[in-house]
Amino acid sequence: MKKIYAIFLAAICLSSCDLSKYKLVKEYDFTTVFESSEGKETATYSEVIDYYRQLQEAYPSISLEEFGTTDSGEPLHVAVYSPKEEFDLDKIREENSIIFINNGIHPGESDGIDATMMLFRDLAEKKITTPKNTILVTIPIYNIGGALNRNSTSRANQNGPAEYGFRGNARNFDLNRDFIKADTKNTRSFAEIFHRVKPDIFVDTHVSNGADYQYTLTHLFTQKDKLGGELGEYLHNRMMPAFEESLWQHDWDITPYVNVFNTVPDDGFVQFLDNPRYSTGYAALFNTLGVMLETHMLKPYKDRVNGTYRSLISLIDVSERDWATIKDLRARAQRKYLTERYYPVNFKVDSSNVSKLQFKGYEGEILESELTGGQQLQYNREKPFEKEIDYYNNFLPAERIEIPRAYVIPKGWWNVINILKANKVEMSSFPRDTVLQVETYRIEDYKTRTSPFEGHYPHYNTKVSKSVERVTFRKGDVYIKTFQPGVRYLIETLEPITPDSFFNWNFFDSILQQKEGFSPYVFEDVAVNFLAENPEIQEEFNDLKRKDSEFAGNSYAQLKWIYERSGHYENTHLRYPVFRVSR
Repeated sequence: MKKIYAIFLAAICLSSCDLSKYKLVKEYDFTTVFESSEGKETATYSEVIDYYRQLQEAYPSISLEEFGTTDSGEPLHVAVYSPKEEFDLDKIREENSIIFINNGIHPGESDGIDATMMLFRDLAEKKITTPKNTILVTIPIYNIGGALNRNSTSRANQNGPAEYGFRGNARNFDLNRDFIKADTKNTRSFAEIFHRVKPDIFVDTHVSNGADYQYTLTHLFTQKDKLGGELGEYLHNRMMPAFEESLWQHDWDITPYVNVFNTVPDDGFVQFLDNPRYSTGYAALFNTLGVMLETHMLKPYKDRVNGTYRSLISLIDVSERDWATIKDLRARAQRKYLTERYYPVNFKVDSSNVSKLQFKGYEGEILESELTGGQQLQYNREKPFEKEIDYYNNFLPAERIEIPRAYVIPKGWWNVINILKANKVEMSSFPRDTVLQVETYRIEDYKTRTSPFEGHYPHYNTKVSKSVERVTFRKGDVYIKTFQPGVRYLIETLEPITPDSFFNWNFFDSILQQKEGFSPYVFEDVAVNFLAENPEIQEEFNDLKRKDSEFAGNSYAQLKWIYERSGHYENTHLRYPVFRVSR
């Protein structure tokens, strides 16, 4: 797999010219580390980037660009395959579908890294069918810090390669939990790349093992109901079946991602719900069709990489067939959320609407562990089965949010504003102090994780109350209209009850702590005067004492109750500092 090309001199030599002293040719060997090792090894970070650099030098259909930085201090790279040798995506976007492949988000799951290297080479060398209306974009390795932290032990259950990278990035973040909270430089750079590329199809390559089964390949498409509308219907009823059929025609069997852990999935399982913290859930907020390719880590590495390679070609086949349809459906999905009144959130599985899935697994046996004395699950590969099982892939929204005309964020919350800017959210600033009638939220209840998760103690089950107030905003505060491409992203991040809202990721935790208080020996006289001046509150106070004996016996609780209704209580406590401009 070599490419030789002439490097011509500026001056033309005659045939009698002695060319021995000139280096006229350069030779490239595009055999990958994966191929030269007979499917046992994966390339290092530097080998991967050098490979793409040489592809760019050798073939005019491939470009490579440094883009942004990462927590490791190294830049991200973006490689593009364009069969028409045009790399200005804005010029060619309308007549082409763009597939964006993200590799090495978990560098120990290196299958996609090697598969994409071979794919780009084979496309450039025209060893496979050249697409007419599809452009490929890839980040060769996204988690560079993890790729540099190379080892052969951290993937305890994985069958190859010999060495690989680590799941955590340079700051030990799992990047596939970071797409909303954007704690890492990797994620901030990814957002810039994503919004420059504006992909029609997004692919993230992974390896997984929650159970043993016969498949090498599984797929995790964006949940159709959450993606919603005609685009969700297309993904489920046309794109996914066509992708599966293309693989079956090339003798590759595939099933939906097996969402179980340490059990036999013969009784069925629930589709994984890819909320926006995950890559495909993030992509869905911009109406991009998303799929994770999940190979099974117990299968041989060679088979996993070859299966990923074939899967990527099958996605190109889908893109080639449907590129115009995909463009149209994405545009219609964008218009849908610009005109809809309500937006569905907090999706839950619809257990009353069960699909059926023909599944190929292995029978399991529960044995007594000789090591621990407890129960141990063992799969018996001598007893394969194929049966119809329940597949819970239908979801319903638990709540709907009325889409506001705009959001207002005080400029002091610059950390949130900066993430919005990285995601190309359109915004303006008040040129002067301005009074607006807005809807305000008060945080009424929430639960918090008791153990750390990705650098946070996230909230969940958040409840709010809403009121209408006239609020004075300062010059420089930010006004964000929802009539823009980022409307879904805005709702999912700024509405506190959504699972991956900025509130639930702790961005606004400072409002949960009261900053001022009272001393009982001082405030009691103030409280007496306050109740005397407000007889309706006095009556409510007396009624509460009669009905609640615990309250009646707690003098501090009584003073606190009065304090919170007085003018002394700070109105910023528990008031969510993102305001809604209603229709």
